Amino acid sequence: MEPVLLYILGVLVVVVGLAVSIGLHELGHLWPAKAFGVRVGQWMIGFGPTLFSRRKGETEYGVKAIPLGGYISMSGMFPPLQPGGESRTASTGFLDTLVQDARETSAESVQEGEEGRAFWRLATWKRIVIMLGGPAMNLLLAVVLYAVVLCGFGIAVPGTTVASVSECVISASEDRTDCAATDPEAPAAAAGVQPGDRIVAIDGQPIDGWAAVQEAFRTSAGTALAVEVERDGQPVELTITPLETQRVVVDDAGQVVEADGEPVVETVGFAGVGPQYEVQQQPVTEVLPAVGDNVARVGHLILNLPQRLVDVAVAAFGSGERDPNGPISVVGVGRLAGELASLDQIPVLERVSAMLQLLANLNVALFVFNLIPLMPLDGGHVLGAIVDAIRRGWAKVRGTIATPLDTARWVPVTLVVTMVLGAMSALLIYADIVKPISLFGG
Repeated sequence: MEPVLLYILGVLVVVVGLAVSIGLHELGHLWPAKAFGVRVGQWMIGFGPTLFSRRKGETEYGVKAIPLGGYISMSGMFPPLQPGGESRTASTGFLDTLVQDARETSAESVQEGEEGRAFWRLATWKRIVIMLGGPAMNLLLAVVLYAVVLCGFGIAVPGTTVASVSECVISASEDRTDCAATDPEAPAAAAGVQPGDRIVAIDGQPIDGWAAVQEAFRTSAGTALAVEVERDGQPVELTITPLETQRVVVDDAGQVVEADGEPVVETVGFAGVGPQYEVQQQPVTEVLPAVGDNVARVGHLILNLPQRLVDVAVAAFGSGERDPNGPISVVGVGRLAGELASLDQIPVLERVSAMLQLLANLNVALFVFNLIPLMPLDGGHVLGAIVDAIRRGWAKVRGTIATPLDTARWVPVTLVVTMVLGAMSALLIYADIVKPISLFGG
C-alpha cells in the first residue's frame, strides 16, 4: 500500500507544481499589464468551466476544470477596425467571421471611458514586456529550482573512486555482456585495479575528477600510463595501457553525429573502469550553465518536433519502442513523478531532489515553448508587436502615418496552431497510456 500512496503523492506533486508554474506564468503577464495601466478582467488557471473564482478589484481570479494551461484577459488585445476597412456581409467566410468576432470581442472588453487602457495602444516595448513576462517567470522559477537542486541537495557526480572493473573488452557491435574466451582482458583488470581504489594521479599528474581520468585513458590508446591509486589508505603504483577501440561520436544533446548519412566513429583508448558516484553540492556558478544546457536540449527537441512526433506515433501504434528522450505529455510526466516518489531503493532526499528537477525541467519547457513566434503563444504576440513597430518606423521614414497592425487577422493562424497543439497533446497522451516511458525501462 505504501508504494501506491507514494506514487499518488508523486503525481499530486507534479499536478500542484504544474498549476503553480502556470499560475506564476500568468502572474508574469498580469503584473506588468497592471503596471502599464491595462485593464485585466480575468486571471485563470485552466480552461473550460470555472471551478471557483474570486474577484479582487477589477480582476477575477480563479481555477477552471481543464488544467491544460492558463490565461489572463486584457482589454483591447486587437485594434478596432480602421476607417475604410472591411465590414460584415452575408457572404463573409468562416475565417473572416473569426477575425471580425475576435475584433468585436476585443472592442467589447474596453470599458467606456477607458479606451486608453487597451493593450493595443501601449508602446511596443511595453507590449513585449507584458508578453515576455510569462516565459520570464518560468525561466526564473527554473533557475530557483535548479539552484535548490544543485546547491542545496547536490547531484550525483562521478568521483575518482573505482566502482567497477571490466574483466574483458567486448565489441560495441556485439549484443552480449558475458566475456568469451577469445575476448582480450581489459587493461585495468590486467593491471590489477580493484573496486574501491581511488585514482590519485596518472603519469605524475594529480587527478581532481573522473573527467580527467576519462581524458587520460581516452587519449592514450596503446600508451603505458603510470597510475597511482590509494587502496586501504596506502598508495599503490600500477601501469595501465589503454586498448585502442572505436566508438560512435555523440553531440552535447546525446544525438549521434553523422557524416554523409553514416555515424561518425572515432578511435579512443579504453581501460575498463567505472566510477563510483558521489552526491556533491555544486557552486552557484553551475546553475545558469545547467539551465542553459536544458534550454538548448528543449530547443533542439522543438526544432525536430515533427520527426519526433512521427516516431512517437510509430511507436504508439506499432511494435517499436519509444525514445526515452522524446516528448511526453502531462500524463507521462505524472507517471514519471509517481515512479520517482515510489522508488524505495534510493533515499528520500534524492527522490525529493529528482522531483524538484523534474519541475525545473517542466518550467524550462514552458519557457522555450511559449517563445515560439506563433499565436496564441506569447512569442506570436511578441512578433506582432515587433512587426507593428517596423511598420510604424517605415511609415515614419516615408513621411506617412501607419495604421495599427491588425493582429486580429492572425486569428485563423491561432485556430490552426490550437488545433495542431490539441492533436499533438492527444497523440502524446495516448502514447503515454499505451506505451509509456518508464524509469523501469518498460
